[in-house]
Amino acid sequence: MLTAYAAGLSSDNPLGGLVVGELPAPQAEPGWTVVDVRAATLNHHDLWSLRGVGLGTDRLPMVLGTDAAGVTADGREVVVHAVIGGLPGTDLPRSILSERYPGTLAQQVAVPTVNLVDKPAGMGFAQASCVPTAYLTAYRMLFRSGRATPGQRVLIQGAGGGVSSAAVVLAAHAGLEVVVTSRSAAKRERALQLGAAQAVEPGTRIGRVDLVIETVGAATWSHSVRSVRPGGTIVVAGATTGDPSAMEISRIFFTEITVVGATMGTRDELGLVLTFLDRAGIEPVIDRRFPLTRAHEAFAALAAGDGFGKIVVEP
Repeated sequence: MLTAYAAGLSSDNPLGGLVVGELPAPQAEPGWTVVDVRAATLNHHDLWSLRGVGLGTDRLPMVLGTDAAGVTADGREVVVHAVIGGLPGTDLPRSILSERYPGTLAQQVAVPTVNLVDKPAGMGFAQASCVPTAYLTAYRMLFRSGRATPGQRVLIQGAGGGVSSAAVVLAAHAGLEVVVTSRSAAKRERALQLGAAQAVEPGTRIGRVDLVIETVGAATWSHSVRSVRPGGTIVVAGATTGDPSAMEISRIFFTEITVVGATMGTRDELGLVLTFLDRAGIEPVIDRRFPLTRAHEAFAALAAGDGFGKIVVEP
């Protein structure tokens, strides 16, 4: 079957190890189901994998991709929860697709049957494939880790990324006052169209917020620490610009800021997010769509970081 896989790892040239080619189709082991992939999406996790973070040479070749929506052999339309292990009915060690088990950038993917969630009938496959990482992570950051409530003020750093654009949509529909940052005027305007109340350049003084959604890291960390109110919360789910050189610990403890880490969410939460999007009539934001044969272009677009929303790959 046709796949996009890591054949080599390089921190300097991660896309050099990406190959689009044929690998054996997956087999359905007991308790597992093979899904015909209709759409998958890219995440920065895929770029980190090509750099060798969380993926060793002993596991190559490895099919990349964590997110997918597709159809099972019996015609069930499903969305794949990417976290393998840690679920009822399994005793597998916890990992994410494309770390221990082949990922979703392929014509087919095999996952534990318990990892499948029904796709809402009114939601397209491309839109549904955006949800398992970006929208699920944004949901967890806002409402589980960040405990956001309607009327609060939230700062979302780096408008345009998959998680940050999802957070704008979810927060605005939940009645939060949303402030976003971006170096791009076009991205700031797009965030306003999605429901943000204010869109500013990084580092702009915005007054105090109750909650910060932080996925950028070094480039925005100081602004996050200085923007959250005393006793407020910063939820971290990534650092695309690397770790900050100074954590500003004195400000964190003196103003009693809570810093919380978040990674994706549970299968049940994935079902909740899908239902929320479907009932609210929200379409996940898609930047571009590529056929699997053009996966190199899709990865280059992700690495460039100039898009807004999710990049979809369709086998």
